[in-house]
Amino acid sequence: MNTFFKGKKLLVVGGTSGMGLAVARMVLEAGSSVVLTGNKKDKAEAVQKELSPLGPVAVIAANLMTEEGMETIRQEINAHHRDISLMVNPAGIFMPKGFTEHSFADYDMYLSLNRATFFITQDVVKNMLAAKLEGSIVNVGSIGAQAALGDSPASAYSMAKAGLHALTRNLAIELASAGNSRAAIPARAITKP
Repeated sequence: MNTFFKGKKLLVVGGTSGMGLAVARMVLEAGSSVVLTGNKKDKAEAVQKELSPLGPVAVIAANLMTEEGMETIRQEINAHHRDISLMVNPAGIFMPKGFTEHSFADYDMYLSLNRATFFITQDVVKNMLAAKLEGSIVNVGSIGAQAALGDSPASAYSMAKAGLHALTRNLAIELASAGNSRAAIPARAITKP
C-alpha cells in the first residue's frame, strides 16, 4: 500500500469542485488531511461536511480575485496551516472571448488569479522551507498556454496559464536544492467527477 500521503497536509486552491475536489477526496482516503479554498462559503461548508467522514478537512472561503480574499487565505495558512507540505492548484477561470472583446475587468480577473496563486504558493513554500518539510506543488496548467485553442477564443486565458507554467518551471529550478518537486500539468480536457 502506498503511504506517501499518510500524515501530510494538502492545500487545494480551488478545491470545492472539479479536479480539486477529486484530488482532495483521493488524498483524504490515502490518510492525509486537507485544506480547501473556494469562493462560496455555503459551498465550501457543504464540501467540508461531505468530506469530513474521510478525514480532517478545513475550508477557507475567500474570493481569489480580490486582494482581501487572497490575504484571507494567506493569513489562515500562516496562522493555522504552516504544516502544509502538498499543494494542488487547479483554480482557474475560462471565459471564451475574442481578443478584441476583452475588457480591462476581464484582463484584471486573470491577473488577479495569477497574483493570488503566486503569493499563496510563496507562503506555503516559505513555511515548508522554514520547517524543512519535503513536499510537492502541482499547478494545473492548460494546453492553451502552449498552443492556440482553435475552437475557443482564449487569448487572455492562455496568457494567464502561460504565466502559471513559467512560475512552475522557475520554482522547480529555484527550489531543487531543497528537495521539493514541482510539476505543471497541462489539462486538455476537464471532466467533473
